[in-house]
Amino acid sequence: MQRVSSLAPRRWAALRALCLGALMVSGSFTATANAAEPNANSEQSADSRPSADMASATQATSAQATSVQATSTPTSNVQTPLDVPTVHGLAIYGEPAHKPGFTHFPYVNPGAPVGGRMTRAAIGSFDSTNPFILKGNSVAGLNYFGGLIYDTLMIPSADEPFTEYGLLASGIRLAKDRSAIEFDIDPRARFHDGVAVTAEDVIFTYRLLKDEGLPFFKSYYHDVTGVSVIDADTVRFEMAPGAARELPLIIGQLPVLPEHFWKSRDFTRATLEIPLGSGPYRMASLDAGRQVRYERVDNYWGKDLPVNKGRHNIQTLVYDYYRDQTVSLEAFKAGSIDLHVESSAKNWATAYDTPSLHEGRLKKLEVPDSNPAGMQGFVLNERRERFQDPRVREALALVFDFDWINRNLFYGAYQQTHSYFENSDMAADGMPTGKELALLEPFKDELPSAVFDKPLPIDEPQELRPRLRKALGLLREAGYEVVKGQLVSRISGKPLTLEVLNYDTQFERIIQPWIRNLARIGIKARIRTVDVNQYINRRRSFDFDVVVGSYPQSNSPGSEQREYWTSDYADVAGSRNLIGLKSPVVDALTDALIQAQTREDLLSATRALDRVLRWGFHVVPQWHLAATRIALWNKFGYPQPFPEYQLSLDSWWIEPDKDASLEPGE
Repeated sequence: MQRVSSLAPRRWAALRALCLGALMVSGSFTATANAAEPNANSEQSADSRPSADMASATQATSAQATSVQATSTPTSNVQTPLDVPTVHGLAIYGEPAHKPGFTHFPYVNPGAPVGGRMTRAAIGSFDSTNPFILKGNSVAGLNYFGGLIYDTLMIPSADEPFTEYGLLASGIRLAKDRSAIEFDIDPRARFHDGVAVTAEDVIFTYRLLKDEGLPFFKSYYHDVTGVSVIDADTVRFEMAPGAARELPLIIGQLPVLPEHFWKSRDFTRATLEIPLGSGPYRMASLDAGRQVRYERVDNYWGKDLPVNKGRHNIQTLVYDYYRDQTVSLEAFKAGSIDLHVESSAKNWATAYDTPSLHEGRLKKLEVPDSNPAGMQGFVLNERRERFQDPRVREALALVFDFDWINRNLFYGAYQQTHSYFENSDMAADGMPTGKELALLEPFKDELPSAVFDKPLPIDEPQELRPRLRKALGLLREAGYEVVKGQLVSRISGKPLTLEVLNYDTQFERIIQPWIRNLARIGIKARIRTVDVNQYINRRRSFDFDVVVGSYPQSNSPGSEQREYWTSDYADVAGSRNLIGLKSPVVDALTDALIQAQTREDLLSATRALDRVLRWGFHVVPQWHLAATRIALWNKFGYPQPFPEYQLSLDSWWIEPDKDASLEPGE
């Protein structure tokens, strides 16, 4: 689908209203966010589920920290709390699985021993301890939602699709019409310097992140219309009519920063100053660009809360930095790293076949993942004129030979990805019907006829030769011809070229087969491998032809979809709209997804959006695996079975006897 920009704004407003009107059915469902961009250059996006070291990938403004008093979100003092019951947790629909008075999550060991050390690898370098802004490359262990050192208002359960329980919030009140939510801050909550966490800290953080933090936060809190202090320990958030059903839980994910620490500092500047937190760990030491060490806070205020019992058992967490995955793998096998999340099928099949594995000192685990696989693929930057024709994009996808790569490079480990909501009931299939069709019909004149006339998955040749033949035909239709073995534009005479921006040398062997096939139809392509920092900066500024990108999805997609797909984020540096999509149709369908109020409506909206994106050929889809592969030295204990929706490494522990029996380098 080509970009659509010819319709008048009033026409699009009417069509968007029709799209949303198709979903106006009473009910109780929408969405969550997998906010952090996973390692999109990994063969498998193994860290697409939430974890303690999700990477920051968006933007901050240049305003000073002291300017946070100015905000577009109204603030007032409200004296009367909401007249509704105070609860301990919220589910996206229905009731939380764990009732008031529960003692601990079922996937933890409340009697786990405390102590020991876990060392993991981080790739590249870091120059900032602030994960909430664009500037700098943030240190491992911190993320959008605080990471190891910051507590949030609520905390998700790893064995439920989207349920949160109070952490900093000892009580939660949600208005019956969902127009407001209140949080009672636990009076025991303390920052690591002993200062109490208050409602003012919550409001300060919300305003700071939305006004001066990543564009992700502005998207995430889009429908919060006001914040107010009821008393020193109670804060209220007002929500817009028709806001996403997930919004109360999104607000619950807010990491709370200490106002007394940040009000005298420039929040927008990258810094290596050790930050002040309130969470289970404190940052103990930094060796710039080389290592960061976290220590368990022995007098952590929340250690005895039900949501924390049996968690945060390991005393010392260390991240050592390595140039690339190859070096970090060798460090793991030498015993310098305790745990390695493996994203390479080849490595998983061959690299760990050592005496340590056969003797039981080293273990391999495949942890099932029940979340949707999402989309990983070669993202085509449609800000480049040559990628704005959907026939060109479809041709580039046809040239990618997944079957050959999976057979010859991946040991048959993967399945090909087709949908942006792969491995879930949210993926479009067959022909559009019912509510999905009702969402699409207002845009019939703006969408390709295939959206309505052809079933999904898209019927493409399986063998490479007919795929190349079809690709060349599409390129000729798009105005190209082969001249002396090179594909050139009939109008401009310029050759069709592309460059794949890359930072991981391991990934080059996967890109090369695609480049060889492109050369067979006259397209000159090359790999540009740069260091991690240059890669991050070029990606943030959209200075690329093609990158490997991932669009992780949860079982409840919602507000994060705005930053993935909508026009408002196409030109925002550091946003996750890597494609550069500016489509009023996609904008409207994204709104419909976010505002869905029942599971049925959500499925209709995701399928409609998925169908339109797939027929737009915006990425060259790659592959997925419904598991996380972990290699580890045999010193860890972990509950069985694993929780269904998160890896939950924070519930693991060190077995003292096993730890003592391992000698580094064995």
